[in-house]
Amino acid sequence: MQNNTQVPVIEVSHLYKSFEDIDVLKDFNIRLYKGENLVIIGRSGVGKSVLIKCIIGLIRPDKGTINLLGKNILDIKHKELDELRTKVGFLFQGGALYDSMTVRENLEFSLRRKMKHVSKEDTDKMVKQALEDVGLPNTAEMMPSELSGGMLKRIALARALILKPSVMLYDEPTAGLDPVTTREISELIVKVQKQYNTSSIIITHDVVCAKITATRVAMLIDGISYKEGSLKEVMESEDTKIKQFFTESVEQI
Repeated sequence: MQNNTQVPVIEVSHLYKSFEDIDVLKDFNIRLYKGENLVIIGRSGVGKSVLIKCIIGLIRPDKGTINLLGKNILDIKHKELDELRTKVGFLFQGGALYDSMTVRENLEFSLRRKMKHVSKEDTDKMVKQALEDVGLPNTAEMMPSELSGGMLKRIALARALILKPSVMLYDEPTAGLDPVTTREISELIVKVQKQYNTSSIIITHDVVCAKITATRVAMLIDGISYKEGSLKEVMESEDTKIKQFFTESVEQI
């Protein structure tokens, strides 16, 4: 469990976001502490991906504050936000690799955008290390179309890790994967956290992923952080809304 004397790596306070007449986030509050994997779990469509995109600055909330590594991202200029993003790895739900580029080119593209003056020798070393970190050292010259769903997730994670971020954000990292690959990707998230001491937010509706990865869990229900604690504490809640979610998901465990 987190040490409450720590300064949070991420602090989301009183966050609101609506789309037309649909209220998605309604006074949402959460803190992420150094070195933990915070899993935000809930049904599909409740606003989990909206939340994580607000945190990285891809969606602007209607109201509230988002402090990321000590800076309120809603108050800083675009250039400063871009600099801050170099310290944050983001794993998109679909991987978001460029289909026309090889694996190597996908990883190098990330480096070129954020580290302008890296030598070819250093680039080669960083690409090699990132691929080794995700267990796919021999895929550099492959195209995304040649990769399985699990391999695509791993390469997308390698791209996110190549800059050695201090914070990782995962948007449904096991979506669309079979049970075996789901466990492999979840275990890889834990390995990454231990290897680099990253602080991570993992957005998921997958109880198996939460069970493997979570230091702490927050349930997103009705636009708020409805219940926080260990996965065991949350699962043992007698609250009807929480019990219904886990009853529907019990076959995954």
